[in-house]
Amino acid sequence: MKNTIRYATVLMSLTVLFVITAQSFAEPIKTAFVQPTATPTIIPPKLTAAPTATTDSTVSTTSFTQADLSLLTGNIQRPNGLVWHDGMIYAACSGDWTVYQIDAETGNTTQYIYGVKNAHSMVAQTDGKGTNLWIPDFQSNNLVEITQGVVKNVATNLDGPWGIAQFNDSQFLVTNLHGNDVVMVGDGDLKEIITNLRSPTGIVVADKYIYVANTGSARRAIEWFDAPNASTKSLPIDAEDKTVSHSLVTGLQNVTNIVMGSDGFLYFGYSLGTRGVVGRVDPAICRKNGGCSNDQIQIVVYSELAAPLAGVTLSDDMHLYIHSIFSPEIYWVDLKATPVGK
Repeated sequence: MKNTIRYATVLMSLTVLFVITAQSFAEPIKTAFVQPTATPTIIPPKLTAAPTATTDSTVSTTSFTQADLSLLTGNIQRPNGLVWHDGMIYAACSGDWTVYQIDAETGNTTQYIYGVKNAHSMVAQTDGKGTNLWIPDFQSNNLVEITQGVVKNVATNLDGPWGIAQFNDSQFLVTNLHGNDVVMVGDGDLKEIITNLRSPTGIVVADKYIYVANTGSARRAIEWFDAPNASTKSLPIDAEDKTVSHSLVTGLQNVTNIVMGSDGFLYFGYSLGTRGVVGRVDPAICRKNGGCSNDQIQIVVYSELAAPLAGVTLSDDMHLYIHSIFSPEIYWVDLKATPVGK
């Protein structure tokens, strides 16, 4: 039975690769979803000046490298989605269909719940009774809610659900990688609010804006949308509407998870050759200027981890946690620290 589960998981991963590669054909990009046999020595590119933040930022303005990363844990077979919440990391393992709870300081790892097959992101909340998780299960095509050890389907028959963001107290936005759209789920019927995306993955809702990563298009790497408009329109927003610019960041390969930092910057994992990289921009500046190109992005972490970075999450005090899709190790770095050698 265990071998059957492992074979099914591998097959699903290969299916995702095929879909992303096929949907990228119209706009060729280098897909780095195949694990390299060796990581070549690459000199990090010269960084442009960090964009001016809309809030005071104490994060270093020079990039961290692999030497700055500390190992948190390597006890999870195949971690995928990550989220930091209240001093804990919750990680979904696609190898054994288990969500693990990890102490973000010590790395102590315990099994949280079994039954989530393949998740790339999640939302965590704490109420008076405990911590609740909302997780898009890519393999089952369901959005599940985990409350006090009970798994409940919130939405079913999704189309490759990947990213999730909380929209309000009772509703969530979910990206469908296969369906190329964003749907609103929770109270009431499922509602499609954005269409014609390009293999969307990560999603963030912040300051009345929706940010969506398109892993299937370098030209449309990250796009932005007006949240109130998207949620109230009777028809979904067409992301390919040429009369409106939705461009936030262009020229990036394989953007996966995106997250808003407490410093007001948008952080995102993407591929630079075979390497997993974390970059950041000030979204307000990029929206104002009609989008930021790849040479206007500040590289925050230039790692030696094989691309893509499947998990990217931030703590409130700006500790960044990342891992590669091909490795059980989860790393962290304090973005307020000074990089080694700087």
